[in-house]
Amino acid sequence: MLRIVVSLVLAAFLIARPAAAQSFLEGEFDPAIPTLSEEIGHAPGERITAPDNVVRYIEALHEAAPERTRLVEYARSWEGRPLYYLVISSPENMARLETNKANMARLASGEAGVDVAGLVGSTVPVTWLTYGVHGNEISSSDAALALAYHLLASRNDELVGTILANSIVVIDPSQNPDGRARFVQKYREQLGLEPMGDRNTAGHDEPWPGGRFNHYLFDLNRDWFTLSQPETVGKVAAVRDWHPVVLVDAHEMSGDDTYFFPPSADPFNPNITPDQRQKQVLLGRNHARWFDMLGIPYFTREVYDAFYPGYGDTWPTLNGAIASTFEQGSARGLVWERRDGTLLTYREGVRNHFLATLSTAETVAKNADTFLRDYASYRRAARAATPGGRYVIDLAEKRWNAESLARRLAFQGIAVRRVEGPASACGRSYPMGYLSVDRAQPNGRLIRSLLDKDTPLPADFVREQEERRDRDLPHELYDVTAWSVGYMSGLDVQLCSGAGGGSLVTASDPIAPMSEGSGDYAVAVPWTDSGQAKLVVAALDAGLSGRTTSEAFRTAGREFGRGTVIFSRADNTPEQLASLRTLASSIGAQTVDLAESWVDEGPNLGSDRFVRLTEPKVAMIWGDGVSPLSAGALRYVIERRLGIPVAPIRSDRISRADLDRYDVLLVPQGDVAGEIGKSGMEGIEGFVERGGVLVTIGNATAGFSGSDDALLATRRETGLQDASKEERKGGSSSEDGPAEGTEITSEAEYRASVQDLKASPDELPGALLRTVSDTDHFLSSGYDRGPVVLASGSLIFQPLGEADGTNVIRFADAGDLVASGYVWDENRRQLAYKPYLMAQSRGRGMVIGFTQDPATRAYLDGLDLLIANAILLAPSRVR
Repeated sequence: MLRIVVSLVLAAFLIARPAAAQSFLEGEFDPAIPTLSEEIGHAPGERITAPDNVVRYIEALHEAAPERTRLVEYARSWEGRPLYYLVISSPENMARLETNKANMARLASGEAGVDVAGLVGSTVPVTWLTYGVHGNEISSSDAALALAYHLLASRNDELVGTILANSIVVIDPSQNPDGRARFVQKYREQLGLEPMGDRNTAGHDEPWPGGRFNHYLFDLNRDWFTLSQPETVGKVAAVRDWHPVVLVDAHEMSGDDTYFFPPSADPFNPNITPDQRQKQVLLGRNHARWFDMLGIPYFTREVYDAFYPGYGDTWPTLNGAIASTFEQGSARGLVWERRDGTLLTYREGVRNHFLATLSTAETVAKNADTFLRDYASYRRAARAATPGGRYVIDLAEKRWNAESLARRLAFQGIAVRRVEGPASACGRSYPMGYLSVDRAQPNGRLIRSLLDKDTPLPADFVREQEERRDRDLPHELYDVTAWSVGYMSGLDVQLCSGAGGGSLVTASDPIAPMSEGSGDYAVAVPWTDSGQAKLVVAALDAGLSGRTTSEAFRTAGREFGRGTVIFSRADNTPEQLASLRTLASSIGAQTVDLAESWVDEGPNLGSDRFVRLTEPKVAMIWGDGVSPLSAGALRYVIERRLGIPVAPIRSDRISRADLDRYDVLLVPQGDVAGEIGKSGMEGIEGFVERGGVLVTIGNATAGFSGSDDALLATRRETGLQDASKEERKGGSSSEDGPAEGTEITSEAEYRASVQDLKASPDELPGALLRTVSDTDHFLSSGYDRGPVVLASGSLIFQPLGEADGTNVIRFADAGDLVASGYVWDENRRQLAYKPYLMAQSRGRGMVIGFTQDPATRAYLDGLDLLIANAILLAPSRVR
C-alpha cells in the first residue's frame, strides 16, 4: 500500500497535473463519493477552501456515506459560523458507536474494578485530528478534506481498510472559521493573473489584525483550560465526550521552515509520563518513514515544547491522550519564495499535512490494543496517585471568582466539591466554606498542573538556559512558565490531606447569590470580585444610581471595603432596587441590605469620599500599531465579563476623532504612539486635559512616557549593567578618535566590555509575581493585599516621583517577588519595587499606565476589578 501511495503522491505534486486532478492519491475511488472538484470546483491544494465550503464539502461527504459517517456541530463561532467534526469508521463500528463511547468512558474512569482486558477486546480507539486553529494557517483544513475523501472513497485499499476496521477517526477540519474567513477574503481580494510568491506582495502582507485570531482576536491554541471562547468550549466538550487516545493539532509556521512533528522539544511538563513521551517517538518514527520515502524534509525535538498546559497538544496529553503538534512551513497563500530561492506551494503544505495525519491514523489502527491499554493505565495510575491530598479553595475573599473557577474545572471533567461554611480544614477555619479538589482523579495530572502553585522546569533544562544566556544566546522557552489558576483568579488555594466531603459542583450550576443584612435604606454591593463589578455595571445600565467610596467604612458590625457601591432608596425607586436584587440573583453576586446611613467607622454615605457612578463610555485604539492579542483580550474582558461596550477607533483616525464623546480611551499593547503620530498624540493629550481617562497597557505605556513633557513621568529602564563596565564608560579619549588602550584579563571582563549599555533587560518568558498596593489610592480598591500578576517580556519602568503621581501597584521586594514560574536573577532584582500600575493627573483628567497586560489571554480574572477600577471608578473620580 505504501508503494502505491508514494507513487500517487509523487504524481500529484512532483509532476505537473491538470487543474481538475482530484486527489493526492491515484487508485480506485468510489464515484458515489463526491470529489472536492465536483462539489466545490477545485482540487485539494489548488485553491484555499473558504470555511463555508469546508462545511459544504463535509456535509456532502456525510450525505454520500451516512453508514460510515456521523456529522456533529459542536460549536458556533462569535460570528455565527458552525464548527463541525466528522466521525468516520467502518459500518460495523458506526453501528455500535454509542457502545464504543461508553466503553471508552469506562476505560477513562480509572476505576479499579474496570475489566480493561475485556473492554480492550470489544473497543476500538478514537483518533482525533484537528486542523486550522489559527485562521491563517491554511493548508491543514484542505488536508482534512482530502483525508476525509480518501478514507471514504478508497476502494480495495488495505491501509484504509485497517484504519476503518480498527479505529474511529474524528476529523475537525476548521477550528477557527472566523479567522480563516478573514484570511481567505483578504487573500482573494489581491489576486491577479497569477499568485505571487514574493513575501513583500499584498497576498503575504496581511492587513491588521490578520487571520490568525478568532473574532475576539484570541489565540485559540492557548485557551484550552481558560475556556473563554465558544470554539474552545465546544471543542473541549467534544473531546471529553469521545476520549481519544491520540490527538493531532495541525499548524503552520514560517514558510522558510520545513515540517515539524514530535517528539516535542524540551521542556516537557513534569506531569507527562515517560510512556507518553515514548509513544510520541512511536508516532514520529512512522511519520518519518512516510516523509523519508518522498524525500520531504522535517525536524523533531526543536522549538515546540510540551510545557504549558493550555496548548492543543499538552491539555489532551495531561488527560491521558498522546497529543501532537504538527507544523508545516506556510505558503501563506498559493506560493511562497523561500530565502534559499526555492518555491513552496500550497499543494505541498496540503500534501504534507495529509500524509502526517494519515500516518497518525495508521499508527493508532495498527497498535489499537496498545493505545487503549496505555490510555486506561494512565487514567488508573492518576486516580491512584500518591501522594494524594486535596486542594482547598477559600470562598471568603473572591467568592464569585472561586465559583467560576470551580465550573471551569468541572467542565474539564475535574470533580470539585463544595463544603458550606463555616467549616475547618487544613488547620484553618473557613467562615464561608470552601471548595475542594481531590488529586486522586483520572485526570489528576491535569489537576496538578493547573492547581499546583508552581510547575517547576526540569533542572537540567534551566541549567542549559542559564548557560545559553551566559553565552549571550536567547533562551529556548516557547511560552510562559507559570499559570497556576488559583493565583490567576486571585484565590487562596492550599493543599492538605483532609478536607473531604461536600456536594459536587457541576459545570452548569448557576452561581448562587448572597443576600445579607436587613433594612430598606440602601443596598450595598461590596467591591470584592468579578461578579460584583458585573452587577454594578448591569445596575447602571438598567438606570440605577449608585455611589462608590474611596475609603472603607463599618456599619452594623460589618466592614465594607474601598470601592463598595451604595444604591440608596433616595436615589432609586423601590422598583429599581427590586431589579437590583433580580440582577444579583441572575449573576450570582452578593448584596447587603442597610437599615440606615449611620456608620460606626469611616465616611458616612453623604461624605465626599463617596462619588456618583455613571456607566462609562469607553473607546479603544484599534488597528495598525496595536497588538491584536492585547486588544482582543482587553475588549473581551470589558465587554463579556464586565458588560461594558467598547468602541474601537482605528489608529489612523485618532487624530480626527471626537474623543470627548468618551470617558475612557484604552491603548492596548503595541507601538501606538509611533502609529498615530504627533497629531494623534496631541489629540489624546487634549482629551486628558479636558477630563478624559487614558489607560495604557504594556509597551504602549512606554509610548506615553520617556520625555520631560510626556503624559507619564516615567521611563523605561535598560538592563542592569556590570559594575566593571560602568567603570570603563569614560575610557575613550575622544568621541571621534581612537579609544584608550585597555587590558582584558578575564572572561567576565570581556563580557562586560562587549555588553550593550542600552540593551533592554533579558526577555522574561512569563511568571506570576507578587505585588504591593498603595491602599490610599482608589485604583487599588478591592486589593488591600497586592494581587498576583503576570509579567513577561523586557519592560521595566522607573517609579513615578511623589510630585508626579502614584505607583498604585508595585512589584514586591526581590525575596518575595516570585509567586510561580522561573525568573532570571537580574530580572528579579531589577523588577523589585518597580511599578505595575501608575496613575498621574493631567489637567482635569488622568493617565493610568499598566506596565504589564492585566487582560492577557483573559485568564487573569483575579485582575478584573483592577480593570474595572480604571474604566468605571476612575471617570467618576475624575469628574
